[in-house]
Amino acid sequence: MIQIDDKLISEDIFSEEFVCNLTKCKGACCVEGDVGAPLDKDELETLDRIFDKIKPYLTQEGIKALEEQGTWTTDPQDGMYVTPMVENRECAYVTFDEKGITKCGIEKAYEDGAVDWQKPISCHLYPIRITEYSTFTALNYHEWSVCSDACALGKELQVPVYKFLKTPLTRKYGEEFYGVLSEAADEWKKAYGS
Repeated sequence: MIQIDDKLISEDIFSEEFVCNLTKCKGACCVEGDVGAPLDKDELETLDRIFDKIKPYLTQEGIKALEEQGTWTTDPQDGMYVTPMVENRECAYVTFDEKGITKCGIEKAYEDGAVDWQKPISCHLYPIRITEYSTFTALNYHEWSVCSDACALGKELQVPVYKFLKTPLTRKYGEEFYGVLSEAADEWKKAYGS
């Protein structure tokens, strides 16, 4: 683990390589799983606030699920905040293009300038998962079989996880943090990289 301020960062974020390959996986991370995407507490109000503006970007099934369940819900197992799902399948905010590839309806609304919030940070940061503890925050690489094509493309292009996620890491923690993280990655590579 590497420590930067109150954050402990898994070295896998430096050693593993990853680049989303939507043409292969079709965005399975938005469909697979037992619950919706994790949400930070401060994102709940945002989802409530933007709901009417993102509705035109969502599927009818997604809108129905959100109207019935609310713009966010909780994981019945651990009580964590998560996005609602459509009949225990895809995230309620997901849309599908003509090739069956998922796209976040929130992100589509953001790209069109309809809202000022891109999407939940947990989605933007994937495959990094953040766990908050009382005295520190852990950033870990999450390995999931649905992302095997992303791992293969990352390896082919030689893009480590932290570089692939520069934009969301900067969004979450700021440019200064990302600069320190990049320096730590360079030092780690000199010491342990191939």
